[in-house]
Amino acid sequence: MPPAAQWTGTPSIKGSSESVRMALLTASLIGLQFTWGVEMTYCTPYLLELGLTKSRISLVWIAGPLSGLIMQPIVGVIADRSKNRYGRRRPFMVGGTILVSMFLLLLGWTREVVKMFITDKETAREATIALAVLSIYGIDFAINAVQGSCRGLIVDTLPIPKQQQGSSWASRMVAVGHLVGYGAGAIDLGKVFGPMLGDTQFKQLTAVAALTLCLTIGITSWAVSERVLVSNGKEDQEELGAMQVLQTIFKTATNLPRGIQAICFVQFWAWIGWFPFLFYSTTWVGEIYLRYDAPAEAKAAGDLTGQVGRIGSMSLIAFSTITFLMSVILPWIVKSPEDEKSPGFTPRPPASIASFVVEIEKYKPSLLTTWTISHCIFASSMILAPFVHSLRSATIIVAVCGISWAISCWAPFTFLGVEINRLSSPGGHSYGHVARTSMELESPVQLHLNHDFGDSHSPSTGEGSGVYLGIMNLYTTLPQFVGTAISWVVFTILEPGKSPELAKEAHPDEHHSTDGPNAIAVCLFIGAMSAAVAALATRRLKRIQNY
Repeated sequence: MPPAAQWTGTPSIKGSSESVRMALLTASLIGLQFTWGVEMTYCTPYLLELGLTKSRISLVWIAGPLSGLIMQPIVGVIADRSKNRYGRRRPFMVGGTILVSMFLLLLGWTREVVKMFITDKETAREATIALAVLSIYGIDFAINAVQGSCRGLIVDTLPIPKQQQGSSWASRMVAVGHLVGYGAGAIDLGKVFGPMLGDTQFKQLTAVAALTLCLTIGITSWAVSERVLVSNGKEDQEELGAMQVLQTIFKTATNLPRGIQAICFVQFWAWIGWFPFLFYSTTWVGEIYLRYDAPAEAKAAGDLTGQVGRIGSMSLIAFSTITFLMSVILPWIVKSPEDEKSPGFTPRPPASIASFVVEIEKYKPSLLTTWTISHCIFASSMILAPFVHSLRSATIIVAVCGISWAISCWAPFTFLGVEINRLSSPGGHSYGHVARTSMELESPVQLHLNHDFGDSHSPSTGEGSGVYLGIMNLYTTLPQFVGTAISWVVFTILEPGKSPELAKEAHPDEHHSTDGPNAIAVCLFIGAMSAAVAALATRRLKRIQNY
């Protein structure tokens, strides 16, 4: 039997209450989602304004899945075996954040950087596009390292009974990041900051995103203490070279436990649908506005990128508000997988409300059922996209998807966290005792985040969380290649030229027709079909793992 991994210290989080500790643990996701929001909201219209066609932009966005495909599994494997005295995740979080901030600022000031070296107008325009695309790739590669580490930190720190709670808090912070990001995008930042952070909305947003990311990653890194890996058993004798990293990823990916494999399969189909929504919905809403609702003076006012970003951000504020509300409300009315794994467990609340609580428990939907419903809601909304002809309708459809997004940011990570910690628990399957220990108490108890891993009743948490989270990210990024291919085909067929709504600003002498279907709406419709398949795959997960 190979020697077990050896650790020193215990995971701990600063804070005097459960809510404060959970908030500090997941605060990093606010900055992450803010940064993603700025990229997804503004980069598409920015590149369209520079003169790129939609079909070429769809190839630019291959940066997202490519970086996720490469970075998260590799960083996960390396971090899992890291013996850094500051822990396995936080060094990658901090280092990646520095790189993301540098590329964000470069993206915002691409024109100015290019003008320092190139004076010819046409050459400068082409160089600006190239540098903007390079910056987007840099942001995506670095932020994927940060994101994987932040998620791994949550799985590593929390015991099994708290995995759902941690994931639901993560979903709330993602919603807050969305809300803050889209709120910042919807207001005129020039009136708030003046020229201090730049002379355009886009520059100011990239600067604010860099500051927010540094602040939130700093808060989580300060508040959380990781246990430190001292010895990794047999693996200490193996050199961790490039081939060993790839072999570890391949071996794990091709021999996934059935439960994790089923979760990844759901993610694959779900993300074929989410990819066009997350990257193009803001542009779609803005184009609907310019095509059907915008007055002539708005079209002639200039800064169409800023207009599209602000209009699209307003719809995504509604999306983020609903996401946040659902991430707060749903965990109270949805059964945790832990509850379902303990069939003999009966809640024992105070006697005054016991009958009410027991009655409510009977009607709580399972997390698996809730996840299935979320796929159906998303599919039903996106099916309507090609038939939308008003800003109001587009905003309503985007907002409703906030229900599904709240659950999508929560459910898969809950199931994966439980599975990972079950696998690393003694015996690899039994954790009912741990769940009942803290849940059967009649009086409220403090959250035991600073749990002692030496206790035989506490599960060993997250020894392989990095590689498993990285592999699930493969199933999140691979469908984005599929989505990119679909987008490229649709854009090439329906809108082979420059964006009819946005390209006029960069090319005023050309004629761009807005006749025919909106290409992004067609991509959203195709995504709805994939979400329906994800709903069926989620139901199969119940049969595989009996959730």
